[in-house]
Amino acid sequence: MRPLAILLAVLAIGVAAIVLFQHGTGPSRPESALTVYCAAGLKKPVEAVAAAYKKELGVTINLQYGGSASLLSAIRVAKNGDLFIAADDGTVADARKHGVIREALPLVKQRPVIAVAKGNPKNIRSLDDLMRDGVRFALANPESASIGRIMKKVLGDRWEKLCARAAVQKPTVMDIASDAALGAVDAAIVWDATAAQFPALEAVQAAEFEKAVENASATVLAACAQPAAALRFARYLAAPEKGGPIFAANGFKPAGGDMWGAKPKLVLYSGGVNRPAIQQTLKEFADREGVELTTVFNGCGILCATMRTMAKNPEAALPDAYYACDICFVPPVADIYPEAVNLTEADIMLAVPKGNPKTIRTLADLARPGLKIGLCNAEQSTLGYMTKGMLKETGLYDSVMKNVASQVPTADFLVNQLRTGSLDAAIVYDVNAKPAKEHLDTIAIKHAGAKAVQPFAVAAKSPNARLSHRLLDFMRVNRGRFEAAGFRWRGDDAAYASKDIEVPPWLKRSND
Repeated sequence: MRPLAILLAVLAIGVAAIVLFQHGTGPSRPESALTVYCAAGLKKPVEAVAAAYKKELGVTINLQYGGSASLLSAIRVAKNGDLFIAADDGTVADARKHGVIREALPLVKQRPVIAVAKGNPKNIRSLDDLMRDGVRFALANPESASIGRIMKKVLGDRWEKLCARAAVQKPTVMDIASDAALGAVDAAIVWDATAAQFPALEAVQAAEFEKAVENASATVLAACAQPAAALRFARYLAAPEKGGPIFAANGFKPAGGDMWGAKPKLVLYSGGVNRPAIQQTLKEFADREGVELTTVFNGCGILCATMRTMAKNPEAALPDAYYACDICFVPPVADIYPEAVNLTEADIMLAVPKGNPKTIRTLADLARPGLKIGLCNAEQSTLGYMTKGMLKETGLYDSVMKNVASQVPTADFLVNQLRTGSLDAAIVYDVNAKPAKEHLDTIAIKHAGAKAVQPFAVAAKSPNARLSHRLLDFMRVNRGRFEAAGFRWRGDDAAYASKDIEVPPWLKRSND
Protein backbone atom coordinates (compact mmCIF):
# COMPACT_ATOMS: atom_id res chain seq x y z
CA MET A 1 0.00 0.00 0.00
CA ARG A 2 2.35 2.74 -1.32
CA PRO A 3 0.58 5.95 -0.14
CA LEU A 4 0.41 4.77 3.44
CA ALA A 5 4.04 3.67 3.32
CA ILE A 6 5.02 7.16 2.14
CA LEU A 7 2.84 8.68 4.85
CA LEU A 8 4.51 6.67 7.58
CA ALA A 9 7.98 7.46 6.30
CA VAL A 10 7.48 11.19 6.71
CA LEU A 11 5.58 11.25 10.00
CA ALA A 12 6.89 13.33 12.85
CA ILE A 13 6.31 10.88 15.63
CA GLY A 14 6.35 13.32 18.48
CA VAL A 15 4.10 16.04 17.10
CA ALA A 16 1.20 15.37 19.46
CA ALA A 17 0.82 14.52 23.10
CA ILE A 18 0.21 10.85 23.77
CA VAL A 19 -2.62 10.02 26.14
CA LEU A 20 -1.39 7.16 28.31
CA PHE A 21 -3.24 5.23 30.98
CA GLN A 22 -2.00 2.57 33.37
CA HIS A 23 -4.24 0.18 35.23
CA GLY A 24 -3.51 -2.51 37.77
CA THR A 25 -0.43 -0.92 39.33
CA GLY A 26 -1.65 -0.89 42.93
CA PRO A 27 -0.42 -3.26 45.66
CA SER A 28 -1.69 -6.84 45.57
CA ARG A 29 -3.62 -8.25 48.53
CA PRO A 30 -2.50 -11.49 50.17
CA GLU A 31 -3.98 -14.50 48.42
CA SER A 32 -6.03 -17.20 50.09
CA ALA A 33 -5.77 -20.88 49.28
CA LEU A 34 -7.29 -21.84 45.93
CA THR A 35 -9.80 -24.65 45.41
CA VAL A 36 -9.20 -26.43 42.12
CA TYR A 37 -11.38 -29.17 40.61
CA CYS A 38 -9.14 -31.27 38.38
CA ALA A 39 -9.82 -34.02 35.84
CA ALA A 40 -8.36 -37.24 37.22
CA GLY A 41 -6.13 -37.86 34.21
CA LEU A 42 -4.13 -34.70 34.94
CA LYS A 43 -3.62 -35.41 38.64
CA LYS A 44 0.10 -36.18 38.58
CA PRO A 45 1.38 -33.10 36.72
CA VAL A 46 -1.11 -30.72 38.35
CA GLU A 47 -0.05 -31.89 41.81
CA ALA A 48 3.57 -31.27 40.89
CA VAL A 49 2.82 -27.79 39.51
CA ALA A 50 0.76 -26.95 42.60
CA ALA A 51 3.66 -27.94 44.84
CA ALA A 52 6.06 -25.78 42.83
CA TYR A 53 3.62 -22.88 42.96
CA LYS A 54 3.30 -23.08 46.73
CA LYS A 55 7.06 -23.21 47.12
CA GLU A 56 7.56 -20.19 44.84
CA LEU A 57 4.58 -18.00 45.73
CA GLY A 58 3.41 -19.38 49.07
CA VAL A 59 -0.14 -20.12 47.90
CA THR A 60 -1.80 -23.42 48.86
CA ILE A 61 -3.73 -25.23 46.12
CA ASN A 62 -6.48 -27.55 47.36
CA LEU A 63 -7.14 -30.15 44.65
CA GLN A 64 -10.25 -32.26 44.13
CA TYR A 65 -10.23 -34.97 41.46
CA GLY A 66 -12.79 -36.81 39.38
CA GLY A 67 -14.08 -37.33 35.88
CA SER A 68 -14.60 -34.06 34.03
CA ALA A 69 -18.35 -34.52 33.63
CA SER A 70 -18.76 -35.58 37.25
CA LEU A 71 -16.80 -32.57 38.43
CA LEU A 72 -18.88 -30.23 36.29
CA SER A 73 -22.06 -31.64 37.84
CA ALA A 74 -20.63 -31.13 41.31
CA ILE A 75 -19.57 -27.56 40.50
CA ARG A 76 -23.05 -26.70 39.24
CA VAL A 77 -24.52 -27.86 42.52
CA ALA A 78 -21.86 -26.48 44.89
CA LYS A 79 -21.46 -23.09 43.20
CA ASN A 80 -18.08 -22.51 44.82
CA GLY A 81 -14.39 -22.98 44.10
CA ASP A 82 -11.86 -21.13 41.99
CA LEU A 83 -10.68 -23.23 39.02
CA PHE A 84 -11.90 -26.21 37.02
CA ILE A 85 -9.33 -28.12 34.97
CA ALA A 86 -11.35 -29.99 32.35
CA ALA A 87 -9.89 -32.68 30.10
CA ASP A 88 -11.68 -31.78 26.85
CA ASP A 89 -13.14 -28.90 24.87
CA GLY A 90 -16.68 -30.30 25.02
CA THR A 91 -16.76 -30.11 28.80
CA VAL A 92 -15.51 -26.51 28.64
CA ALA A 93 -18.29 -25.73 26.15
CA ASP A 94 -20.86 -27.31 28.47
CA ALA A 95 -19.50 -25.34 31.41
CA ARG A 96 -19.87 -22.13 29.40
CA LYS A 97 -23.41 -23.07 28.38
CA HIS A 98 -24.34 -23.52 32.04
CA GLY A 99 -22.67 -20.24 33.00
CA VAL A 100 -20.29 -21.74 35.55
CA ILE A 101 -16.97 -20.58 34.04
CA ARG A 102 -15.40 -17.40 32.69
CA GLU A 103 -11.88 -17.54 31.22
CA ALA A 104 -10.37 -20.74 29.76
CA LEU A 105 -6.61 -21.26 29.39
CA PRO A 106 -5.56 -24.30 27.30
CA LEU A 107 -2.89 -26.34 29.10
CA VAL A 108 -2.21 -29.47 27.05
CA LYS A 109 -3.42 -31.30 23.95
CA GLN A 110 -4.57 -34.91 24.24
CA ARG A 111 -5.50 -37.63 21.77
CA PRO A 112 -7.27 -40.95 22.46
CA VAL A 113 -5.22 -44.14 22.12
CA ILE A 114 -5.59 -47.82 22.90
CA ALA A 115 -3.43 -48.60 25.93
CA VAL A 116 -2.00 -52.13 25.99
CA ALA A 117 0.65 -53.97 27.99
CA LYS A 118 4.27 -53.39 26.98
CA GLY A 119 5.10 -55.50 23.97
CA ASN A 120 1.42 -55.65 23.00
CA PRO A 121 1.06 -59.39 23.68
CA LYS A 122 -2.46 -59.54 22.22
CA ASN A 123 -1.28 -57.78 19.01
CA ILE A 124 -3.99 -55.14 19.22
CA ARG A 125 -3.61 -52.67 16.33
CA SER A 126 -7.09 -51.25 15.82
CA LEU A 127 -10.57 -50.94 17.29
CA ASP A 128 -11.59 -54.04 15.36
CA ASP A 129 -9.00 -56.02 17.30
CA LEU A 130 -10.78 -55.14 20.54
CA MET A 131 -13.80 -57.08 19.27
CA ARG A 132 -11.87 -60.32 18.86
CA ASP A 133 -12.73 -63.26 21.06
CA GLY A 134 -10.43 -63.48 24.07
CA VAL A 135 -9.67 -59.72 24.24
CA ARG A 136 -10.82 -57.99 27.43
CA PHE A 137 -10.92 -54.20 27.36
CA ALA A 138 -12.12 -51.32 29.55
CA LEU A 139 -13.93 -48.09 28.72
CA ALA A 140 -14.53 -44.92 30.67
CA ASN A 141 -18.12 -43.95 31.41
CA PRO A 142 -19.16 -41.06 29.09
CA GLU A 143 -21.45 -39.71 31.81
CA SER A 144 -18.48 -39.00 34.08
CA ALA A 145 -15.21 -39.01 32.08
CA SER A 146 -14.12 -36.89 29.13
CA ILE A 147 -12.43 -39.76 27.31
CA GLY A 148 -15.70 -41.72 27.36
CA ARG A 149 -17.62 -38.72 26.13
CA ILE A 150 -15.20 -38.15 23.26
CA MET A 151 -15.25 -41.80 22.25
CA LYS A 152 -19.03 -41.84 22.17
CA LYS A 153 -19.00 -38.76 19.93
CA VAL A 154 -16.22 -39.94 17.60
CA LEU A 155 -17.37 -43.53 17.16
CA GLY A 156 -21.10 -42.97 16.76
CA ASP A 157 -22.88 -46.30 16.25
CA ARG A 158 -19.66 -48.25 16.92
CA TRP A 159 -19.67 -46.97 20.50
CA GLU A 160 -22.70 -49.09 21.43
CA LYS A 161 -21.07 -52.19 19.98
CA LEU A 162 -17.91 -51.50 21.99
CA CYS A 163 -19.92 -50.98 25.15
CA ALA A 164 -21.65 -54.31 24.65
CA ARG A 165 -18.28 -56.10 24.49
CA ALA A 166 -16.42 -54.11 27.18
CA ALA A 167 -15.32 -56.09 30.21
CA VAL A 168 -15.81 -53.05 32.44
CA GLN A 169 -16.71 -49.35 32.43
CA LYS A 170 -15.33 -47.08 35.14
CA PRO A 171 -15.78 -43.40 36.09
CA THR A 172 -12.30 -42.04 35.33
CA VAL A 173 -9.58 -42.54 32.75
CA MET A 174 -7.05 -43.34 35.47
CA ASP A 175 -9.23 -46.20 36.71
CA ILE A 176 -9.23 -48.01 33.38
CA ALA A 177 -5.56 -47.24 32.71
CA SER A 178 -4.71 -48.82 36.07
CA ASP A 179 -6.73 -51.91 35.14
CA ALA A 180 -4.72 -52.25 31.91
CA ALA A 181 -1.41 -51.70 33.73
CA LEU A 182 -2.29 -54.35 36.32
CA GLY A 183 -3.37 -56.87 33.68
CA ALA A 184 -7.02 -56.91 34.76
CA VAL A 185 -7.87 -56.11 31.13
CA ASP A 186 -5.88 -56.45 27.91
CA ALA A 187 -6.58 -52.91 26.71
CA ALA A 188 -8.25 -49.61 27.57
CA ILE A 189 -9.13 -46.53 25.54
CA VAL A 190 -7.40 -43.65 27.30
CA TRP A 191 -5.65 -40.35 26.53
CA ASP A 192 -2.15 -40.63 25.07
CA ALA A 193 -0.77 -38.68 28.05
CA THR A 194 -2.53 -41.05 30.46
CA ALA A 195 -0.87 -44.09 28.89
CA ALA A 196 2.50 -42.33 29.11
CA GLN A 197 2.15 -42.11 32.91
CA PHE A 198 2.15 -45.91 33.26
CA PRO A 199 5.52 -47.61 32.58
CA ALA A 200 3.77 -50.95 32.06
CA LEU A 201 1.72 -49.60 29.14
CA GLU A 202 2.29 -48.59 25.54
CA ALA A 203 -0.03 -46.67 23.24
CA VAL A 204 -1.56 -47.93 20.00
CA GLN A 205 -2.60 -45.19 17.61
CA ALA A 206 -5.99 -46.00 16.06
CA ALA A 207 -6.93 -44.42 12.72
CA GLU A 208 -10.36 -43.47 14.07
CA PHE A 209 -8.73 -41.18 16.65
CA GLU A 210 -6.41 -39.32 14.30
CA LYS A 211 -8.36 -36.04 14.38
CA ALA A 212 -9.79 -36.37 17.88
CA VAL A 213 -7.41 -33.89 19.51
CA GLU A 214 -8.74 -32.14 22.60
CA ASN A 215 -7.47 -29.37 24.86
CA ALA A 216 -7.33 -29.83 28.59
CA SER A 217 -7.93 -26.35 29.97
CA ALA A 218 -7.83 -24.46 33.23
CA THR A 219 -11.06 -22.48 33.55
CA VAL A 220 -11.92 -19.80 36.10
CA LEU A 221 -15.20 -20.52 37.85
CA ALA A 222 -17.92 -17.87 37.77
CA ALA A 223 -18.23 -18.38 41.55
CA CYS A 224 -14.54 -17.56 42.10
CA ALA A 225 -14.13 -14.80 44.71
CA GLN A 226 -10.47 -14.15 43.87
CA PRO A 227 -10.19 -14.20 40.06
CA ALA A 228 -6.79 -12.49 39.94
CA ALA A 229 -5.32 -15.23 42.14
CA ALA A 230 -7.03 -17.97 40.13
CA LEU A 231 -5.84 -16.53 36.83
CA ARG A 232 -2.31 -16.19 38.18
CA PHE A 233 -2.20 -19.92 38.98
CA ALA A 234 -3.78 -20.74 35.60
CA ARG A 235 -1.07 -18.70 33.85
CA TYR A 236 1.55 -20.55 35.91
CA LEU A 237 0.10 -23.90 34.84
CA ALA A 238 0.30 -22.89 31.17
CA ALA A 239 3.61 -21.00 31.24
CA PRO A 240 6.39 -22.59 29.11
CA GLU A 241 8.94 -22.04 31.92
CA LYS A 242 6.70 -23.28 34.77
CA GLY A 243 3.88 -25.75 34.23
CA GLY A 244 4.84 -26.57 30.64
CA PRO A 245 7.99 -28.61 31.42
CA ILE A 246 6.21 -30.49 34.21
CA PHE A 247 3.37 -31.51 31.90
CA ALA A 248 5.88 -32.50 29.21
CA ALA A 249 7.85 -34.63 31.67
CA ASN A 250 4.63 -36.52 32.42
CA GLY A 251 3.91 -37.34 28.80
CA PHE A 252 1.62 -34.41 27.94
CA LYS A 253 1.94 -32.09 24.97
CA PRO A 254 1.78 -28.50 26.30
CA ALA A 255 -0.68 -26.27 24.43
CA GLY A 256 1.55 -23.23 24.90
CA GLY A 257 1.09 -20.28 27.20
CA ASP A 258 2.44 -16.83 27.84
CA MET A 259 5.84 -16.24 29.38
CA TRP A 260 5.54 -16.35 33.14
CA GLY A 261 5.16 -13.21 35.17
CA ALA A 262 3.44 -12.94 38.54
CA LYS A 263 2.12 -9.56 37.36
CA PRO A 264 2.54 -9.35 33.58
CA LYS A 265 2.89 -5.98 31.87
CA LEU A 266 0.54 -5.66 28.91
CA VAL A 267 0.78 -2.76 26.44
CA LEU A 268 -2.12 -1.73 24.19
CA TYR A 269 -1.90 0.92 21.47
CA SER A 270 -5.31 2.33 20.60
CA GLY A 271 -6.71 4.95 18.29
CA GLY A 272 -8.13 7.88 20.24
CA VAL A 273 -11.68 7.34 19.04
CA ASN A 274 -11.91 4.09 21.02
CA ARG A 275 -11.05 5.59 24.41
CA PRO A 276 -14.58 6.43 25.68
CA ALA A 277 -15.79 2.89 24.96
CA ILE A 278 -12.90 0.92 26.46
CA GLN A 279 -11.39 2.89 29.33
CA GLN A 280 -13.55 1.36 32.10
CA THR A 281 -13.34 -2.09 30.51
CA LEU A 282 -9.54 -1.93 30.49
CA LYS A 283 -9.48 -1.07 34.19
CA GLU A 284 -11.79 -3.95 35.05
CA PHE A 285 -9.73 -6.36 32.94
CA ALA A 286 -6.47 -5.32 34.61
CA ASP A 287 -8.01 -5.74 38.06
CA ARG A 288 -9.52 -9.13 37.23
CA GLU A 289 -6.34 -10.54 35.70
CA GLY A 290 -4.04 -8.94 38.28
CA VAL A 291 -1.86 -7.40 35.55
CA GLU A 292 -0.38 -4.01 34.74
CA LEU A 293 -2.04 -2.67 31.60
CA THR A 294 -0.61 0.39 29.89
CA THR A 295 -2.70 1.95 27.13
CA VAL A 296 -1.40 4.56 24.69
CA PHE A 297 -4.14 6.52 22.91
CA ASN A 298 -3.27 8.60 19.86
CA GLY A 299 -3.93 9.08 16.17
CA CYS A 300 -3.24 5.84 14.31
CA GLY A 301 -0.77 7.50 11.95
CA ILE A 302 1.38 8.43 14.93
CA LEU A 303 0.92 5.00 16.50
CA CYS A 304 1.86 3.16 13.30
CA ALA A 305 4.93 5.33 12.76
CA THR A 306 5.99 4.69 16.35
CA MET A 307 5.60 0.94 15.91
CA ARG A 308 7.48 0.93 12.61
CA THR A 309 10.36 2.74 14.29
CA MET A 310 10.29 0.29 17.21
CA ALA A 311 10.31 -2.66 14.80
CA LYS A 312 13.71 -1.55 13.52
CA ASN A 313 15.20 -2.01 17.00
CA PRO A 314 15.60 -5.72 17.87
CA GLU A 315 15.54 -4.89 21.58
CA ALA A 316 12.37 -2.78 21.48
CA ALA A 317 9.26 -4.25 23.08
CA LEU A 318 6.42 -3.77 20.62
CA PRO A 319 2.87 -3.28 21.93
CA ASP A 320 1.14 -6.56 22.68
CA ALA A 321 -2.10 -5.46 21.05
CA TYR A 322 -3.34 -2.75 18.72
CA TYR A 323 -6.90 -1.42 18.46
CA ALA A 324 -7.01 0.75 15.35
CA CYS A 325 -9.50 3.46 14.36
CA ASP A 326 -9.97 1.85 10.95
CA ILE A 327 -8.73 -1.16 9.00
CA CYS A 328 -6.76 1.12 6.65
CA PHE A 329 -4.19 1.57 9.41
CA VAL A 330 -3.58 -2.16 9.86
CA PRO A 331 -1.67 -2.87 6.59
CA PRO A 332 1.24 -0.56 7.61
CA VAL A 333 1.91 -2.91 10.57
CA ALA A 334 0.60 -6.17 9.07
CA ASP A 335 3.94 -7.89 9.65
CA ILE A 336 3.68 -7.10 13.38
CA TYR A 337 -0.05 -7.86 13.68
CA PRO A 338 -0.77 -10.56 11.05
CA GLU A 339 -4.39 -11.20 12.04
CA ALA A 340 -7.18 -8.84 13.02
CA VAL A 341 -10.81 -9.03 14.05
CA ASN A 342 -13.34 -6.22 13.66
CA LEU A 343 -14.95 -5.09 16.90
CA THR A 344 -16.94 -1.99 16.02
CA GLU A 345 -17.71 0.59 13.36
CA ALA A 346 -18.45 4.32 13.59
CA ASP A 347 -19.85 6.93 11.21
CA ILE A 348 -17.86 9.96 10.11
CA MET A 349 -20.06 13.05 10.36
CA LEU A 350 -20.19 16.79 9.87
CA ALA A 351 -20.42 18.47 13.28
CA VAL A 352 -21.66 22.03 13.73
CA PRO A 353 -22.68 24.24 16.67
CA LYS A 354 -26.21 23.66 17.98
CA GLY A 355 -28.79 25.01 15.58
CA ASN A 356 -26.35 24.92 12.65
CA PRO A 357 -26.06 28.72 12.33
CA LYS A 358 -24.11 28.51 9.05
CA THR A 359 -26.66 26.08 7.49
CA ILE A 360 -24.01 23.55 6.54
CA ARG A 361 -25.55 20.42 4.96
CA THR A 362 -22.93 18.73 2.76
CA LEU A 363 -19.20 18.36 2.23
CA ALA A 364 -19.49 20.90 -0.58
CA ASP A 365 -20.76 23.50 1.90
CA LEU A 366 -17.40 23.38 3.69
CA ALA A 367 -15.87 25.17 0.67
CA ARG A 368 -18.03 28.26 1.05
CA PRO A 369 -15.93 31.42 1.55
CA GLY A 370 -15.50 32.74 5.07
CA LEU A 371 -16.02 29.50 7.02
CA LYS A 372 -13.69 28.22 9.70
CA ILE A 373 -13.34 24.45 9.29
CA GLY A 374 -11.63 21.90 11.53
CA LEU A 375 -10.12 18.64 10.26
CA CYS A 376 -7.93 15.92 11.71
CA ASN A 377 -4.38 15.85 10.41
CA ALA A 378 -4.02 13.33 7.58
CA GLU A 379 -0.50 12.39 8.62
CA GLN A 380 -1.33 11.81 12.26
CA SER A 381 -4.77 10.23 12.41
CA THR A 382 -7.00 7.71 10.72
CA LEU A 383 -9.88 10.18 10.60
CA GLY A 384 -7.69 12.81 8.94
CA TYR A 385 -6.43 10.31 6.39
CA MET A 386 -9.96 9.13 5.58
CA THR A 387 -11.27 12.71 5.43
CA LYS A 388 -8.58 13.65 2.95
CA GLY A 389 -9.52 10.62 0.84
CA MET A 390 -13.19 11.63 0.73
CA LEU A 391 -12.41 15.26 -0.12
CA LYS A 392 -10.05 14.24 -2.91
CA GLU A 393 -12.56 11.73 -4.27
CA THR A 394 -15.23 14.44 -4.47
CA GLY A 395 -12.89 17.08 -5.90
CA LEU A 396 -13.34 19.32 -2.85
CA TYR A 397 -9.96 18.98 -1.21
CA ASP A 398 -8.26 22.16 -2.40
CA SER A 399 -11.30 24.41 -1.91
CA VAL A 400 -12.07 23.06 1.58
CA MET A 401 -8.44 23.31 2.68
CA LYS A 402 -8.58 27.08 2.06
CA ASN A 403 -11.09 27.28 4.94
CA VAL A 404 -9.29 24.97 7.35
CA ALA A 405 -8.53 26.86 10.54
CA SER A 406 -7.48 23.87 12.66
CA GLN A 407 -5.79 20.54 12.02
CA VAL A 408 -5.36 18.29 15.05
CA PRO A 409 -4.35 14.66 15.71
CA THR A 410 -7.67 13.50 17.23
CA ALA A 411 -11.30 14.57 16.81
CA ASP A 412 -11.96 15.32 20.48
CA PHE A 413 -9.89 18.50 20.02
CA LEU A 414 -12.22 19.55 17.22
CA VAL A 415 -15.30 18.95 19.38
CA ASN A 416 -13.86 21.24 22.06
CA GLN A 417 -13.12 23.93 19.47
CA LEU A 418 -16.67 23.74 18.15
CA ARG A 419 -18.02 24.18 21.66
CA THR A 420 -15.90 27.28 22.25
CA GLY A 421 -17.10 28.83 18.98
CA SER A 422 -13.73 28.90 17.24
CA LEU A 423 -14.98 26.66 14.39
CA ASP A 424 -18.07 26.74 12.17
CA ALA A 425 -17.88 23.04 11.29
CA ALA A 426 -15.64 20.01 11.64
CA ILE A 427 -15.45 16.45 10.37
CA VAL A 428 -15.49 14.06 13.33
CA TYR A 429 -16.62 10.60 14.32
CA ASP A 430 -20.22 10.44 15.47
CA VAL A 431 -18.97 8.91 18.73
CA ASN A 432 -16.86 12.04 19.34
CA ALA A 433 -19.85 14.33 18.94
CA LYS A 434 -22.34 12.22 20.91
CA PRO A 435 -21.13 13.25 24.41
CA ALA A 436 -21.54 16.93 23.37
CA LYS A 437 -24.97 16.53 21.76
CA GLU A 438 -26.39 19.33 23.90
CA HIS A 439 -23.99 21.72 22.21
CA LEU A 440 -23.57 20.24 18.72
CA ASP A 441 -25.60 18.96 15.79
CA THR A 442 -24.36 16.31 13.39
CA ILE A 443 -25.08 15.85 9.68
CA ALA A 444 -24.56 12.58 7.81
CA ILE A 445 -21.96 12.60 5.02
CA LYS A 446 -23.20 10.93 1.85
CA HIS A 447 -20.03 9.14 0.82
CA ALA A 448 -19.03 5.47 0.96
CA GLY A 449 -15.95 6.44 2.93
CA ALA A 450 -17.90 8.03 5.79
CA LYS A 451 -17.58 4.97 7.96
CA ALA A 452 -14.63 3.59 9.92
CA VAL A 453 -14.27 -0.01 11.10
CA GLN A 454 -12.21 -0.59 14.24
CA PRO A 455 -10.14 -3.83 14.26
CA PHE A 456 -8.29 -5.40 17.19
CA ALA A 457 -5.02 -7.28 16.58
CA VAL A 458 -2.48 -9.15 18.70
CA ALA A 459 1.26 -8.97 17.99
CA ALA A 460 2.62 -12.22 16.54
CA LYS A 461 5.66 -12.09 18.83
CA SER A 462 3.95 -10.86 21.96
CA PRO A 463 5.04 -12.72 25.12
CA ASN A 464 1.49 -12.02 26.33
CA ALA A 465 -0.43 -13.21 23.28
CA ARG A 466 -2.93 -15.34 25.19
CA LEU A 467 -3.48 -12.54 27.71
CA SER A 468 -4.12 -10.17 24.80
CA HIS A 469 -6.68 -12.56 23.33
CA ARG A 470 -8.40 -12.69 26.72
CA LEU A 471 -8.53 -8.89 26.61
CA LEU A 472 -10.30 -9.20 23.25
CA ASP A 473 -12.76 -11.67 24.79
CA PHE A 474 -13.30 -9.31 27.73
CA MET A 475 -14.12 -6.50 25.32
CA ARG A 476 -16.63 -8.72 23.57
CA VAL A 477 -18.33 -9.48 26.88
CA ASN A 478 -18.72 -5.73 27.39
CA ARG A 479 -20.39 -5.09 24.05
CA GLY A 480 -22.96 -2.82 25.68
CA ARG A 481 -20.34 -0.20 26.50
CA PHE A 482 -19.38 0.14 22.85
CA GLU A 483 -22.98 0.52 21.79
CA ALA A 484 -23.67 3.02 24.57
CA ALA A 485 -20.73 5.08 23.28
CA GLY A 486 -22.30 5.18 19.82
CA PHE A 487 -20.42 2.39 18.03
CA ARG A 488 -22.12 -0.33 15.98
CA TRP A 489 -21.08 -3.84 16.99
CA ARG A 490 -18.95 -6.03 14.72
CA GLY A 491 -17.39 -8.23 17.39
CA ASP A 492 -18.93 -11.43 16.04
CA ASP A 493 -17.07 -11.10 12.72
CA ALA A 494 -14.50 -13.77 11.85
CA ALA A 495 -10.79 -12.96 12.11
CA TYR A 496 -8.93 -12.21 8.87
CA ALA A 497 -5.34 -11.90 7.65
CA SER A 498 -4.05 -8.34 7.86
CA LYS A 499 -2.21 -8.72 4.56
CA ASP A 500 -5.51 -9.39 2.78
CA ILE A 501 -7.07 -6.03 3.68
CA GLU A 502 -8.28 -4.20 0.60
CA VAL A 503 -8.03 -0.43 0.97
CA PRO A 504 -10.69 1.55 -0.97
CA PRO A 505 -9.47 3.47 -4.06
CA TRP A 506 -10.08 6.91 -2.55
CA LEU A 507 -7.81 6.04 0.38
CA LYS A 508 -5.08 4.74 -1.92
CA ARG A 509 -5.17 8.10 -3.68
CA SER A 510 -5.61 10.24 -0.60
CA ASN A 511 -1.95 11.21 -0.40
CA ASP A 512 -1.25 11.61 -4.11
